[in-house]
Amino acid sequence: MQTVEGIPVPRTSNPEKLLEGEGSPYEKPKKAKDKTGAPPSRFSLRMTAGWWRSLQCIGMGLHFLASPRPPNPDSVKSIPSTFSSQKGRFNLQFYLPERYKKDPSSDKWPVVVNFHGGGFTLGNATDDARFARFVMDKCHAVFVSVDYRLAPEFPFPTAVEDGADAILYIIKNAANLRLDCNRIATSGFSAGGNIAITAPIRLYEHGKSAKIPEYRIVAVATWYPITDYTLSRAERRAQALRPEATLPPTLTNLFDASYLFPPELNLSHPWLSPSRASNETLAESIPQNVIFYTCEWDMLLHEGQELAERLQEPPISKNVYYTMVSGVAHGWDKGPNPMKPPPKCEKLYAECCKTLRSIFEDDATHSILHIPLKIPQILHPKQKDGSDGQ
Repeated sequence: MQTVEGIPVPRTSNPEKLLEGEGSPYEKPKKAKDKTGAPPSRFSLRMTAGWWRSLQCIGMGLHFLASPRPPNPDSVKSIPSTFSSQKGRFNLQFYLPERYKKDPSSDKWPVVVNFHGGGFTLGNATDDARFARFVMDKCHAVFVSVDYRLAPEFPFPTAVEDGADAILYIIKNAANLRLDCNRIATSGFSAGGNIAITAPIRLYEHGKSAKIPEYRIVAVATWYPITDYTLSRAERRAQALRPEATLPPTLTNLFDASYLFPPELNLSHPWLSPSRASNETLAESIPQNVIFYTCEWDMLLHEGQELAERLQEPPISKNVYYTMVSGVAHGWDKGPNPMKPPPKCEKLYAECCKTLRSIFEDDATHSILHIPLKIPQILHPKQKDGSDGQ
């Protein structure tokens, strides 16, 4: 039994059935309508999404029961959308380290801005609370989880623009929030892993035409993200090591139809498919340090691995820390087992946060000394045991 944001989803015993209704693995969709066909009723999509959201709440409730229990947010702030044409408000959930709460005079805290998963259609800002605990304890950083607005009510690019708005809010209010706007990192899981990459791109492009206070996003930690919508689901399943362990069409069709709208949407848009962004865009807008995780049984494995390799190579030349987690499916770390956390997730969360802390601390030191920061490039090879090859 696999899970999607805590929802148990049965696996299909016959992998061939997974390809039905998804076209040929060799077709390359260019526009949303090539991927979703005739636009489904937005009302029917909302009803279906609502049903899955109810199941997701139950699954994540079980996920949270496992010891150690994840923390609750210390505060919630509602902020207005400014980037999106779909005006409204959304929430930021703040998780604060103990010393931050005990010492009101402390300031210049590093901050991790996080985006939850769920195919841009499901999920809540609390979903990554287990990861928040590691960020607070291991990174000594503030964790801000973004409750971005979901499709189908708010299709592309609302989620990405809400992400950019969240980062901009942190930048503009850093002094009052006691945060260091030159030590920002983004993180995210699945769809949120996409936003962790694309929101900085959106914010960077906004900065070309509008004045933004000085800031620096020093790292992105992206977990099993979707990065290339020009790949069909059929092609992804055909490439998967275990097609029967990938997300079923029931869900992926819902996610695509909900988020990819209107029908003429260009699937190569860099805010949607960062794998299709130009080298110049990625070099200029993506943080220098990229922590990248993929899952061995995930249909998104290959596109993630290819993007990680591309980011490390010239002319982009980022510092990439790549890990392929062996023997797990997409979203394995959100399993709804009330008895114990999913296997490997706490070890990998700790390793990710150790790297983030090193980046935060090195960046603070070099910022004081005005010395350019350079971390040796590392692209960890795939390991059968999920280790980092060190």
